[in-house]
Amino acid sequence: MAEQTNISHSLKFPHINECESIGRESHTVVTDMDGTLLVGRSSFPYFALVAFEVGGILRLFFLLLSSPIAGILYYFISESAGIRVLIFATLVGMKESDIESVSRAVLPKFYSDDIHPETWRVFSLCGRKCVLTANPRIMVEAFLKEYLGADMVIGTEISSFKGRATGFVSDVGVLVGKNKAEALQKEFGDKLPDIGLGDRKTDFPFMKLCKESYIVPAEEGIQPLSPDKLPKPIVFHDGRLVQKPTPIIALLIILWIPIGFLLACLRIAAGALLPMPIVYHAFWSLGVRVAIKGTPPPPAKKSLGQMGVLFVCSHRTLLDPIFLSTALARPIPAVTYSLSRLSEVISPIKTVRLNRDRAKDSEMIKKLLQEGDLVICPEGTTCREPFLLRFSALFAELTDELVPVAMSNRMSMFHGTTARGWKGMDPFYFFMNPSPAYEVTFLNKLPRDLTCGGGKSSHEVANYIQRMIAATLSYECTSFTRKDKYRALAGNDGNVVEKPRVAADKVMGC
Repeated sequence: MAEQTNISHSLKFPHINECESIGRESHTVVTDMDGTLLVGRSSFPYFALVAFEVGGILRLFFLLLSSPIAGILYYFISESAGIRVLIFATLVGMKESDIESVSRAVLPKFYSDDIHPETWRVFSLCGRKCVLTANPRIMVEAFLKEYLGADMVIGTEISSFKGRATGFVSDVGVLVGKNKAEALQKEFGDKLPDIGLGDRKTDFPFMKLCKESYIVPAEEGIQPLSPDKLPKPIVFHDGRLVQKPTPIIALLIILWIPIGFLLACLRIAAGALLPMPIVYHAFWSLGVRVAIKGTPPPPAKKSLGQMGVLFVCSHRTLLDPIFLSTALARPIPAVTYSLSRLSEVISPIKTVRLNRDRAKDSEMIKKLLQEGDLVICPEGTTCREPFLLRFSALFAELTDELVPVAMSNRMSMFHGTTARGWKGMDPFYFFMNPSPAYEVTFLNKLPRDLTCGGGKSSHEVANYIQRMIAATLSYECTSFTRKDKYRALAGNDGNVVEKPRVAADKVMGC
């Protein structure tokens, strides 16, 4: 019934398709968010992401229990009442700094996958951009400004006490209906916007104040804009959840986690306790898929004085060396940049920490290669998206026995990496997926004339291997580093707390 009312009211405004986007460089556009700038009309998934990432499974469960109440209030009382319930259930007691962290590191990935193509067509070509939304400004501002180029974000303001959200909104209230119109007039004064975009009756008050207004009706089959058409690519993102948690998916996650954790413990025990030659088969019997491509070299023969091969891998999770060993059916030691003590304890292969001291690390790696084969991930940190970070060139100076290995994986429910959380849970989250998968592709050993021994510089060798692996995986090379990732996601470089932003122009073609 409410949907029919919205449709009849929307006839007062022309369809978004009728909005001319040419010559709008000097115009100001104001748009609603859910159902207008975004294809999805529900904000529940984004509240659920904050609830899970900050409060864990219990807070997600509390939000899920509250959502039917929010829905009833939304349809039978007011949109404002429904949103207040979601805000309270999600944010009460949370640190504002934690909410901001999730909003910057987790939410942009999910928002960018849901941009309405027609709204973006108009929004992107206007000179000045404003988003007017009922969502808490603290949740949406980072994405809208950093990735969509919004100049102004006017959203619901939450109240706080001693740095923690109270769960209530400020005196202004939730920005719906007349509140949106009042907020618009307060910000713009007499010089009102040129274009107003909305999708429902509660957007009409602010749309009527604009010189032109267009409706973005809910339509079946609308496909979100491809994220690669946005002005800034999302190279780094954090958070444990792979899929946007709709109410059904949130319920499945809650029900699966206890089962998945026990399954993860069993899978980890199999990898850690069983002989490596049978781990491959044990993983398959436990639902972990391992695909092997290419022909790996035979193990080095120490009796003949052969030095070990250095396997140079792309870095997707901390389990890369373990799945490499699984593919080879023999344990290969790995040098690591940072690893939790728990991960070291349960690892079925030898792990050696790098000191980040060039001389000491070089000596240690040479010694390990004299003992046999070794694996290294020269990116220094993981990346989830189809990008490769810059390869540190140190490894190329130490040996000419280099075998590039393209690692890729698939997770359907949980990400097995984190920049903000406890890294000790990374292997558990990976193995908590119902059927996680790894693909290990062995590339040809580097010819001597392409190594440092053949006259190439270490940087030339590192960049060449990066391009080889990127071409194999259809990934894109970047010059981003570990520090760039942690600055973007955690606000620090691992040592000094600071919050610079990474520049989009570091992405480059291979």
